[in-house]
Amino acid sequence: MKIAVMGAMPEEIEPLLDRMDGYKRVDYAKNSYYLASYKGLELVIAYSKIGKVFASLTAATMIEKFGATKLLFSGVAGAIDENLKIGDLIVATKLCQHDLDITAFGHPYGYVPEGSVYVRADEELINIAKDAASEKNILLKEGIIATGDQFVADEERKRFIAKTFKADAIEMEGASVAVVCDSLDIPFFILRSISDSADMDAGFNFEEFLESSAKISADFVIGMLDIIAK
Repeated sequence: MKIAVMGAMPEEIEPLLDRMDGYKRVDYAKNSYYLASYKGLELVIAYSKIGKVFASLTAATMIEKFGATKLLFSGVAGAIDENLKIGDLIVATKLCQHDLDITAFGHPYGYVPEGSVYVRADEELINIAKDAASEKNILLKEGIIATGDQFVADEERKRFIAKTFKADAIEMEGASVAVVCDSLDIPFFILRSISDSADMDAGFNFEEFLESSAKISADFVIGMLDIIAK
């Protein structure tokens, strides 16, 4: 078993690399992949760069070239649910693409023919996350995560996504990773730490809280790896 651990930005994987027993960097397809070991587990770690296209490319590469059989995504997100606060952890039960729109052809938002609006995450990995949360005595929230190639800093757009998709948090990679993993029959898990409130102050909050929220998310993934390694 080889586990892919993925983020979108350097800040989201650097805390993970710092905890590895050792790793080797491999450059491929204009990106860097880190072949790592942790408590006997074989890992491949990478950040994709921001957005759905890069995330899809990186996830597919980790699976097809590096042989990953499970994928864990660790990163940050903006809150849509007003009950989510900066630093809170949310695991996706399912994910959708809020910017996918062919409603002109009579389809719902987020849907394309032969696809679906939502992709469900792996239940077994979610249960491992619940065990990790219990061991760490922290609150892990579950919900719908919406993905799009937009950094949302607009209250009206936020309300649209909440109403249309019943989404709890918003980011720019998760659903595309979900589509890749679902298509290739790879169990996957998407974890996000809240870094901003996805409103008009999102730019300021994001800069201020990115690093700390990324560390929170990465530390939780380490906790999951500890359980898997047992």
